[in-house]
Amino acid sequence: MSLATVKKKKPFFKKGDIGLVYISPWLIGFLIFSIYPMVASLVYSFFDFDFMGRMRFVGFGNFVKMWKSVDFSLSTKATFIFVFFSVPAKLISAMLLAMLLNVKLRFINLYRTLYYLPSILTGSVAIGILWRLMFTKQGLINNLLGLLGFSQANWLGNPNTAIYVLIMLPLWQVGSSMVIFLAALKQIPGYLFEAARIDGAGKMRQFVNITLPAVSPIILFNLIMQSINTFQEFSSSFIITGGGPAKSTYLYAMFIYNEAFKMLKMGYASALSWFLFGVILVFTAVIFKTSAKWVFYGDGGDAL
Repeated sequence: MSLATVKKKKPFFKKGDIGLVYISPWLIGFLIFSIYPMVASLVYSFFDFDFMGRMRFVGFGNFVKMWKSVDFSLSTKATFIFVFFSVPAKLISAMLLAMLLNVKLRFINLYRTLYYLPSILTGSVAIGILWRLMFTKQGLINNLLGLLGFSQANWLGNPNTAIYVLIMLPLWQVGSSMVIFLAALKQIPGYLFEAARIDGAGKMRQFVNITLPAVSPIILFNLIMQSINTFQEFSSSFIITGGGPAKSTYLYAMFIYNEAFKMLKMGYASALSWFLFGVILVFTAVIFKTSAKWVFYGDGGDAL
Protein backbone atom coordinates (compact mmCIF):
# COMPACT_ATOMS: atom_id res chain seq x y z
CA MET A 1 0.00 0.00 0.00
CA SER A 2 1.42 3.35 -1.06
CA LEU A 3 1.73 6.32 1.20
CA ALA A 4 -0.68 8.26 -1.00
CA THR A 5 -3.50 5.94 -0.04
CA VAL A 6 -2.93 6.36 3.67
CA LYS A 7 -5.64 8.64 5.07
CA LYS A 8 -4.57 11.42 7.34
CA LYS A 9 -5.88 11.34 10.86
CA LYS A 10 -8.49 13.95 11.59
CA PRO A 11 -7.54 16.32 14.41
CA PHE A 12 -9.44 15.87 17.66
CA PHE A 13 -10.50 19.53 17.59
CA LYS A 14 -11.46 21.45 14.50
CA LYS A 15 -9.76 24.76 13.92
CA GLY A 16 -12.96 26.66 14.66
CA ASP A 17 -13.50 24.86 17.98
CA ILE A 18 -10.29 26.02 19.64
CA GLY A 19 -12.11 29.01 21.13
CA LEU A 20 -14.49 26.69 22.95
CA VAL A 21 -11.53 24.86 24.43
CA TYR A 22 -10.13 28.07 25.89
CA ILE A 23 -13.44 29.18 27.44
CA SER A 24 -14.46 25.69 28.59
CA PRO A 25 -13.34 26.28 32.22
CA TRP A 26 -15.59 29.34 32.40
CA LEU A 27 -18.46 27.51 30.68
CA ILE A 28 -18.22 24.57 33.06
CA GLY A 29 -18.14 26.88 36.06
CA PHE A 30 -21.05 28.92 34.70
CA LEU A 31 -23.18 25.82 34.15
CA ILE A 32 -22.38 24.30 37.56
CA PHE A 33 -22.37 27.38 39.77
CA SER A 34 -24.88 29.64 37.98
CA ILE A 35 -27.30 27.83 35.67
CA TYR A 36 -27.76 24.71 37.80
CA PRO A 37 -28.48 26.63 41.06
CA MET A 38 -30.96 28.87 39.22
CA VAL A 39 -32.85 25.92 37.72
CA ALA A 40 -32.74 24.04 41.02
CA SER A 41 -34.10 27.02 42.98
CA LEU A 42 -36.91 27.45 40.44
CA VAL A 43 -37.87 23.80 40.95
CA TYR A 44 -37.58 24.07 44.74
CA SER A 45 -39.86 27.13 44.77
CA PHE A 46 -42.80 24.83 43.95
CA PHE A 47 -41.98 22.39 46.76
CA ASP A 48 -42.04 22.34 50.53
CA PHE A 49 -38.36 21.44 50.79
CA ASP A 50 -35.86 21.47 53.65
CA PHE A 51 -32.26 20.36 54.10
CA MET A 52 -33.40 16.99 55.47
CA GLY A 53 -34.33 15.88 51.97
CA ARG A 54 -38.11 15.98 52.41
CA MET A 55 -39.91 17.37 49.38
CA ARG A 56 -43.65 17.88 49.00
CA PHE A 57 -45.14 19.53 45.93
CA VAL A 58 -47.16 22.63 46.87
CA GLY A 59 -47.46 24.37 43.48
CA PHE A 60 -47.77 28.10 44.00
CA GLY A 61 -48.26 27.61 47.73
CA ASN A 62 -44.94 29.25 48.61
CA PHE A 63 -45.82 32.33 46.57
CA VAL A 64 -49.27 32.56 48.19
CA LYS A 65 -47.69 32.19 51.62
CA MET A 66 -45.28 34.97 50.75
CA TRP A 67 -48.04 37.54 50.23
CA LYS A 68 -49.63 36.67 53.57
CA SER A 69 -46.37 37.00 55.51
CA VAL A 70 -45.83 40.02 57.76
CA ASP A 71 -42.06 39.61 57.45
CA PHE A 72 -42.40 39.77 53.66
CA SER A 73 -44.21 43.13 53.91
CA LEU A 74 -41.73 44.55 56.41
CA SER A 75 -38.65 43.42 54.48
CA THR A 76 -40.05 44.65 51.16
CA LYS A 77 -40.83 48.06 52.65
CA ALA A 78 -37.38 48.37 54.24
CA THR A 79 -35.66 47.30 51.01
CA PHE A 80 -37.52 49.79 48.81
CA ILE A 81 -36.78 52.61 51.25
CA PHE A 82 -33.13 51.58 51.26
CA VAL A 83 -32.96 51.43 47.44
CA PHE A 84 -34.84 54.66 46.68
CA PHE A 85 -32.73 56.72 49.08
CA SER A 86 -29.37 54.98 48.78
CA VAL A 87 -29.03 54.69 44.98
CA PRO A 88 -29.73 58.35 44.05
CA ALA A 89 -27.63 59.59 46.97
CA LYS A 90 -24.73 57.38 45.93
CA LEU A 91 -24.91 58.45 42.27
CA ILE A 92 -25.09 62.16 43.14
CA SER A 93 -22.18 61.84 45.59
CA ALA A 94 -20.08 59.92 43.07
CA MET A 95 -20.79 62.48 40.35
CA LEU A 96 -19.94 65.47 42.55
CA LEU A 97 -16.80 63.78 43.81
CA ALA A 98 -15.70 62.97 40.25
CA MET A 99 -16.17 66.60 39.22
CA LEU A 100 -14.21 67.73 42.26
CA LEU A 101 -11.32 65.42 41.35
CA ASN A 102 -11.42 66.24 37.64
CA VAL A 103 -8.91 69.07 38.01
CA LYS A 104 -5.21 69.56 37.44
CA LEU A 105 -3.75 69.70 40.90
CA ARG A 106 -0.58 68.57 42.58
CA PHE A 107 -0.95 65.08 44.12
CA ILE A 108 -4.38 64.72 42.47
CA ASN A 109 -3.73 61.03 41.75
CA LEU A 110 -3.09 60.48 45.46
CA TYR A 111 -6.40 62.15 46.34
CA ARG A 112 -8.24 60.00 43.81
CA THR A 113 -6.67 56.88 45.28
CA LEU A 114 -7.63 57.86 48.82
CA TYR A 115 -11.25 58.43 47.81
CA TYR A 116 -11.32 55.11 45.96
CA LEU A 117 -9.85 53.00 48.79
CA PRO A 118 -13.10 52.60 50.84
CA SER A 119 -14.82 50.94 47.86
CA ILE A 120 -12.27 48.10 48.01
CA LEU A 121 -13.61 47.22 51.47
CA THR A 122 -17.27 47.22 50.36
CA GLY A 123 -19.34 44.62 52.17
CA SER A 124 -16.58 43.59 54.57
CA VAL A 125 -17.51 42.48 58.08
CA ALA A 126 -14.90 44.81 59.60
CA ILE A 127 -16.48 47.89 57.97
CA GLY A 128 -19.94 46.83 59.19
CA ILE A 129 -18.68 46.46 62.76
CA LEU A 130 -16.88 49.80 62.57
CA TRP A 131 -20.02 51.51 61.26
CA ARG A 132 -22.10 49.98 64.07
CA LEU A 133 -19.64 51.20 66.72
CA MET A 134 -19.68 54.70 65.26
CA PHE A 135 -23.47 54.99 65.68
CA THR A 136 -23.86 53.51 69.16
CA LYS A 137 -25.02 55.77 72.01
CA GLN A 138 -21.41 56.36 73.08
CA GLY A 139 -20.02 56.20 69.55
CA LEU A 140 -18.07 58.72 67.48
CA ILE A 141 -21.13 60.35 65.87
CA ASN A 142 -22.86 61.09 69.18
CA ASN A 143 -19.60 62.36 70.69
CA LEU A 144 -19.16 64.77 67.78
CA LEU A 145 -22.76 65.94 68.11
CA GLY A 146 -22.19 66.53 71.83
CA LEU A 147 -19.10 68.63 71.14
CA LEU A 148 -21.09 70.75 68.67
CA GLY A 149 -23.86 71.29 71.19
CA PHE A 150 -26.47 69.02 69.58
CA SER A 151 -28.50 66.41 71.42
CA GLN A 152 -27.35 62.84 71.06
CA ALA A 153 -29.54 60.32 69.26
CA ASN A 154 -30.23 56.61 69.65
CA TRP A 155 -29.39 55.90 66.01
CA LEU A 156 -29.57 52.12 66.02
CA GLY A 157 -32.34 51.79 68.62
CA ASN A 158 -34.87 54.04 66.91
CA PRO A 159 -36.91 52.53 64.03
CA ASN A 160 -37.14 55.98 62.43
CA THR A 161 -33.36 56.48 62.19
CA ALA A 162 -31.85 52.98 61.97
CA ILE A 163 -32.57 52.57 58.24
CA TYR A 164 -30.78 55.85 57.50
CA VAL A 165 -27.65 54.56 59.21
CA LEU A 166 -27.59 51.80 56.59
CA ILE A 167 -28.31 54.31 53.81
CA MET A 168 -25.31 56.43 54.81
CA LEU A 169 -22.88 53.50 54.57
CA PRO A 170 -22.90 53.29 50.72
CA LEU A 171 -22.15 57.04 50.57
CA TRP A 172 -18.77 56.25 52.10
CA GLN A 173 -18.13 53.69 49.36
CA VAL A 174 -18.74 55.64 46.14
CA GLY A 175 -15.20 55.09 44.84
CA SER A 176 -16.05 52.63 42.06
CA SER A 177 -18.84 54.80 40.63
CA MET A 178 -16.65 57.88 41.05
CA VAL A 179 -13.88 56.36 38.93
CA ILE A 180 -16.33 55.55 36.11
CA PHE A 181 -17.78 59.08 36.21
CA LEU A 182 -14.28 60.54 36.24
CA ALA A 183 -13.36 58.58 33.11
CA ALA A 184 -16.53 59.86 31.41
CA LEU A 185 -15.80 63.47 32.37
CA LYS A 186 -12.34 63.24 30.86
CA GLN A 187 -13.86 62.20 27.52
CA ILE A 188 -15.89 65.42 27.14
CA PRO A 189 -14.19 67.66 24.54
CA GLY A 190 -12.84 70.84 26.10
CA TYR A 191 -13.93 72.99 23.15
CA LEU A 192 -17.56 72.51 24.16
CA PHE A 193 -16.97 74.28 27.47
CA GLU A 194 -14.86 76.94 25.76
CA ALA A 195 -17.63 77.68 23.27
CA ALA A 196 -20.18 77.80 26.10
CA ARG A 197 -18.05 80.30 28.03
CA ILE A 198 -17.74 82.49 24.95
CA ASP A 199 -21.54 82.46 24.63
CA GLY A 200 -21.82 83.58 28.24
CA ALA A 201 -22.96 80.32 29.80
CA GLY A 202 -22.20 79.98 33.50
CA LYS A 203 -21.02 76.92 35.39
CA MET A 204 -24.54 75.66 36.11
CA ARG A 205 -25.63 76.10 32.49
CA GLN A 206 -22.54 74.23 31.30
CA PHE A 207 -23.25 71.42 33.74
CA VAL A 208 -26.89 71.05 32.66
CA ASN A 209 -26.40 71.44 28.91
CA ILE A 210 -23.00 69.81 28.40
CA THR A 211 -21.83 67.66 31.31
CA LEU A 212 -25.08 65.85 32.14
CA PRO A 213 -25.95 64.89 28.52
CA ALA A 214 -22.36 63.78 27.89
CA VAL A 215 -22.23 61.46 30.90
CA SER A 216 -25.88 60.30 30.72
CA PRO A 217 -24.91 56.83 29.33
CA ILE A 218 -22.62 56.39 32.34
CA ILE A 219 -25.41 57.54 34.65
CA LEU A 220 -27.61 54.86 33.08
CA PHE A 221 -24.95 52.19 33.59
CA ASN A 222 -24.26 53.17 37.20
CA LEU A 223 -27.97 53.47 37.96
CA ILE A 224 -28.66 49.93 36.77
CA MET A 225 -25.64 48.35 38.44
CA GLN A 226 -26.14 50.15 41.74
CA SER A 227 -29.87 49.32 41.78
CA ILE A 228 -29.21 45.61 41.19
CA ASN A 229 -26.55 45.50 43.92
CA THR A 230 -28.62 47.52 46.40
CA PHE A 231 -31.70 45.31 46.03
CA GLN A 232 -29.48 42.39 47.08
CA GLU A 233 -27.82 44.16 50.04
CA PHE A 234 -27.36 41.84 52.99
CA SER A 235 -24.23 42.45 55.06
CA SER A 236 -25.11 45.92 56.38
CA SER A 237 -28.46 44.78 57.75
CA PHE A 238 -27.04 41.55 59.14
CA ILE A 239 -23.97 43.05 60.84
CA ILE A 240 -25.00 46.56 61.87
CA THR A 241 -28.60 46.20 63.04
CA GLY A 242 -29.51 42.52 62.77
CA GLY A 243 -32.70 43.63 61.02
CA GLY A 244 -33.92 45.66 64.00
CA PRO A 245 -35.25 47.57 65.73
CA ALA A 246 -38.81 46.36 65.11
CA LYS A 247 -37.53 44.96 61.79
CA SER A 248 -37.22 48.48 60.38
CA THR A 249 -33.92 47.44 58.71
CA TYR A 250 -34.97 43.89 57.87
CA LEU A 251 -33.77 43.92 54.27
CA TYR A 252 -35.14 41.39 51.81
CA ALA A 253 -31.86 39.50 51.37
CA MET A 254 -31.69 38.97 55.12
CA PHE A 255 -35.28 37.68 55.07
CA ILE A 256 -34.27 35.11 52.43
CA TYR A 257 -31.20 34.13 54.45
CA ASN A 258 -33.21 33.57 57.64
CA GLU A 259 -35.86 31.48 55.90
CA ALA A 260 -33.26 29.35 54.11
CA PHE A 261 -30.54 28.79 56.70
CA LYS A 262 -32.26 29.39 60.05
CA MET A 263 -35.77 28.10 59.41
CA LEU A 264 -34.51 25.55 56.83
CA LYS A 265 -37.39 26.43 54.46
CA MET A 266 -35.40 26.14 51.28
CA GLY A 267 -38.44 25.90 49.03
CA TYR A 268 -39.96 29.04 50.51
CA ALA A 269 -36.63 30.88 50.32
CA SER A 270 -36.32 29.90 46.65
CA ALA A 271 -39.75 31.43 45.96
CA LEU A 272 -38.67 34.60 47.75
CA SER A 273 -35.51 34.70 45.64
CA TRP A 274 -37.44 34.43 42.40
CA PHE A 275 -39.74 37.24 43.48
CA LEU A 276 -36.66 39.41 44.06
CA PHE A 277 -35.37 38.42 40.62
CA GLY A 278 -38.69 39.53 39.12
CA VAL A 279 -38.59 42.86 40.94
CA ILE A 280 -35.04 43.57 39.73
CA LEU A 281 -36.00 42.53 36.20
CA VAL A 282 -39.01 44.87 36.13
CA PHE A 283 -37.05 47.70 37.74
CA THR A 284 -34.25 47.35 35.17
CA ALA A 285 -36.74 47.18 32.27
CA VAL A 286 -38.43 50.39 33.44
CA ILE A 287 -35.06 52.17 33.61
CA PHE A 288 -34.18 51.04 30.08
CA LYS A 289 -37.61 52.04 28.78
CA THR A 290 -37.47 55.52 30.27
CA SER A 291 -33.82 56.05 29.32
CA ALA A 292 -34.85 57.07 25.80
CA LYS A 293 -36.01 60.39 27.25
CA TRP A 294 -32.83 61.31 29.12
CA VAL A 295 -29.86 59.33 27.77
CA PHE A 296 -27.93 60.92 24.89
CA TYR A 297 -25.12 59.52 22.77
CA GLY A 298 -22.33 61.35 21.00
CA ASP A 299 -23.05 59.69 17.65
CA GLY A 300 -26.60 61.06 17.61
CA GLY A 301 -28.12 57.60 17.94
CA ASP A 302 -31.27 56.89 19.87
CA ALA A 303 -31.09 55.92 23.49
CA LEU A 304 -31.45 52.32 24.50
